[in-house]
Amino acid sequence: MRTIFVINPVAGNGNSMKKWLKFKKTVHFPFELAVSRSSGHATVLVRELRNSPSPVLVIGFGGDGTLREVIEGAAGTPQLIVGSVAAGSGNDFGRGFHSFADAEEIAAFLENPTSSPKDLGEFIDEVPYHFVSSSGIGFDAEISVLVNRSKVKHWLNKIGLGKLVYMVYVITTLLRFRLFRLTVEQEGEMVEYDNVWFATVSNQPYFGGGMKISPHSVTDDGVLELTVVNWLSRLKLLLVFGTVFSGKHLRFKEVHQLKGTAFSLTADRPVYRHVDGDSAGRTPEGRSISYTVSKSDWHSVNK
Repeated sequence: MRTIFVINPVAGNGNSMKKWLKFKKTVHFPFELAVSRSSGHATVLVRELRNSPSPVLVIGFGGDGTLREVIEGAAGTPQLIVGSVAAGSGNDFGRGFHSFADAEEIAAFLENPTSSPKDLGEFIDEVPYHFVSSSGIGFDAEISVLVNRSKVKHWLNKIGLGKLVYMVYVITTLLRFRLFRLTVEQEGEMVEYDNVWFATVSNQPYFGGGMKISPHSVTDDGVLELTVVNWLSRLKLLLVFGTVFSGKHLRFKEVHQLKGTAFSLTADRPVYRHVDGDSAGRTPEGRSISYTVSKSDWHSVNK
């Protein structure tokens, strides 16, 4: 089977390239290398493989954003089988989908390759956006955007203090975040949520670097889960965040979860939005955005 590594050299604040240079020394099977040079480039690189007459193993070597781009390029093409080697910051992809631990595991897979179709989430706001793990609006999205923009994150990561940046923005955003009203429409029924902190549409359980925001999400069941958190004091929000890693946050009455094939979300003001932890602009004020399972699935390496 043809094997191609798609590498994002800036993933994990540049650590992915260092990891690759060590990793490739352990690879003892034929492979090709494609390097992503800019945002969206990995999608372009993978789309060039869509007409391959035989199966191709495409291994994303990077973080969650890299894998999303790889999967966008591979979606709807069963002969493109997507695997990963975690080399990013959050690496939630590897918690919900299979991630190769080392080159030996990849070699074993190539001897007996098996794959299965997985769901891909999407919404359209002038242009289509796709997400593999989750897409959210509100508090957590604002933190992600601010952290990714931070000029000091790169330097702190070099000395092993990268998570300090995240904690700083959690605290500063917590103090100044303005709550919003969210209207959710599902199968003709509408529910309004006041004083909302955030809403997350999930395709797998994890987001935010290991937080189990949607414990019951399944990656190939054709449905998505919506989690809405509202009416929490700032102090209690921190308490709830502390329980998300175990999935026990669903016990709080301020945490609501719905399940379905589609959700339409309308916010009463523009709020930050993310797809798999990367910025996806802001929600349009007062305009409904529909989140659905894409008609094009993608094929994942089996665990």
